[in-house]
Amino acid sequence: MEIEFEGEIWFWRGPAPWFFVTVPQTESDDLKAILSYVTYGWGMIPVRARIGETEWETSLFPKDGRYIVPIKASVRRAENIDEGDTVTVALDINL
Repeated sequence: MEIEFEGEIWFWRGPAPWFFVTVPQTESDDLKAILSYVTYGWGMIPVRARIGETEWETSLFPKDGRYIVPIKASVRRAENIDEGDTVTVALDINL
C-alpha cells in the first residue's frame, strides 16, 4: 500500500524532542483499516518513507486519532527542511 500527502513539519518539545509530519485524516483512516495486518504493537506501523530524494525506514505513531511520521535529522539536513516547512511525504506500507 502506498500513500502520498502534503503536511507541515512540527516539533514536539517533550522529554524526547522530535520532528513530525501528521498524516491527514483520510489517509489515517485508510491506515487504521489495515492496522491488524501491519502493526507490531501499540498501533505502530512500520513504513518506508520518502521526502524528496531521501528515503528511510521508520514507524508511524498513532496520535489523536491520526498517525504521525517521525522526520530524522539526517532527512531534514539532506532535504534542507525544518519546522514549519510543508513537504510531500510518500509512505510504502508492506502488506
